[in-house]
Amino acid sequence: MNIQRAFRVWQRNFTVYTKLYKSSFVFNFVEPILYLVALGLGLGSFVKEINGIPYINYIAPGLIASSSMFATASECTYGTYVRMTYQKTFDAILATPVNLEDLVAAELLWGATKSLIYGTVIAIVITAFGLIDSPMIILCIPVLFLSGLIFAEISIIAVALVPGIDSFSYFFTLLVTPSFLFSGIFFPLDTLPPLISRIAYFTPLYHVVNIFRSLSAGNVHAVLGDLVWLVIAAALMAPFPFRLMRKRIVK
Repeated sequence: MNIQRAFRVWQRNFTVYTKLYKSSFVFNFVEPILYLVALGLGLGSFVKEINGIPYINYIAPGLIASSSMFATASECTYGTYVRMTYQKTFDAILATPVNLEDLVAAELLWGATKSLIYGTVIAIVITAFGLIDSPMIILCIPVLFLSGLIFAEISIIAVALVPGIDSFSYFFTLLVTPSFLFSGIFFPLDTLPPLISRIAYFTPLYHVVNIFRSLSAGNVHAVLGDLVWLVIAAALMAPFPFRLMRKRIVK
């Protein structure tokens, strides 16, 4: 893999994004804000506090994490598949000195970049609303990139395996949405049966939510275990997008 060639592909994706960002940005920006208002203020009028934290403050850090997950998952499933299958962008790129490993690496980096962009914007907005208690939330920026890399790896593995674009509905319904609902964003998982808590532990979003909630409270030392989990998960999954996409593309 050549870093310079991968960066050029990343640069191509970024250039396209700067021309089309308004349509995708609105969706990924507005949805978490709607959750924040509807649940934080609506449900929050009934659920006053969780663990001594006002409900709207409790869910705010988790919405930073979930917005980054959805941005990356959408980009690296539908976006990657369209570039590969319908637009034939991959064919055109692979006709240049860029090889498949460079291309897949660029897709992973671009997915992590989308996570960074959207997560950072949501973090700024939520901080402006006064829902973050500590300036340590700024440390979420590198975590957004790391978690985005994991979500990109999972999404590109899905791209390599699905028979068609319609199958992504299963990916989102069976994996992404349950992760969103049972990652501790809206309620502590210790209120659920132990089996669900154990399953949630093996989802990246659960650990990202824990990290952002700890940073929001200024408790930096509490993030170490979850951060190590994310680093190990990213390293263990890293080879699979390359291997599976090679099987998918190289006939």
